[in-house]
Amino acid sequence: MRKITVAGSKKYDIIIDKNILSEAYQYIKPFLTGNIVYIVTDDIVDSLYGSILTDSLESNGLSVFRYIIPHGEQSKNTDNYIAVLNDMATKGVSRSDMLIAFGGGVPGDLGGFAAATYLRGIPLLHIPTTLLATVDSSIGGKTGIDLKEGKNLAGAFYQPQAVICDLSLLDTLPDEVFKDGYAEIIKYGILSGNQLFNRIKKPLKSDIESIVYECVKIKRDIVQKDESDIGMRQLLNLGHTIAHAVELLSGYTISHGAAVAKGLHLISKISYTQGLCSKEVLTKITDMLNLHGFNTDLLYGAKDIANAITADKKRSSGHINLILIRDIGKCTIEKTDMSDLTDIIQTATEYRG
Repeated sequence: MRKITVAGSKKYDIIIDKNILSEAYQYIKPFLTGNIVYIVTDDIVDSLYGSILTDSLESNGLSVFRYIIPHGEQSKNTDNYIAVLNDMATKGVSRSDMLIAFGGGVPGDLGGFAAATYLRGIPLLHIPTTLLATVDSSIGGKTGIDLKEGKNLAGAFYQPQAVICDLSLLDTLPDEVFKDGYAEIIKYGILSGNQLFNRIKKPLKSDIESIVYECVKIKRDIVQKDESDIGMRQLLNLGHTIAHAVELLSGYTISHGAAVAKGLHLISKISYTQGLCSKEVLTKITDMLNLHGFNTDLLYGAKDIANAITADKKRSSGHINLILIRDIGKCTIEKTDMSDLTDIIQTATEYRG
């Protein structure tokens, strides 16, 4: 077992191990003064692991309720959010009870936002079941839902009691879903430097526990210094401004990881065409994305991407902060005029070197 402690406004532990889902009660017990555990999950996770988690809790005398959503980003919406709140109220969930967000990023974001706002906040525990959620979305307290105008436009910062990462749950992931997490890991490699970047040239499954541990530590170190995403935490958005635009334009038919890969590729090209990084850096990132089988074709024009970015929650007074790359291990936050964005993207997409 590996344990990483996050010491921000609220101190909590991230537990990384294998085959611990059946022991979930032992991890929940210290934080639970009530008798109800409310689980937000999706249909696939529930069919695979719902009974294991439920049995662990019910066998210790807890009342367990599950709210099961269809898998996919389309479920992270206002209808499901309101339905979860109403269902918790109907079931009598109180502030002494707990909500478990059990699944990938969608149950994590939706469940986390419900926990943050129901009764002005009830205890929350994350059990991520995808590689992407394990290394990224379950850590740091970001919760939220999508609006028709854009991704994650309604949300809150809300820290969990703990994050329980059972890496054995990753074994049943389809290859494409597992690969979604690669994009976030490549992002961490670009942010942190050549030591991690060079390690992830190898197949990740052969060293998954160590890689997850390193990525979680990187995110922990950043969010501890900037929990509210107003400074250096924005570095974690590397590739994500473009990715969110791609997701929105696709009607969320392109997965988050696939969109992040496209975002990382375009941002590396922008960084090169704007004179921030060398061609060698651009080539390294492009080769890494290709090595792991990502399709980096953007699919949408520069104007469409720029227009979609105007809905991004990170914009401010006619500007948006783009995270650009100077070198592997050296990224910067660049304030960019929205009126220049189409031309910047167009120049990058036209580069064929």
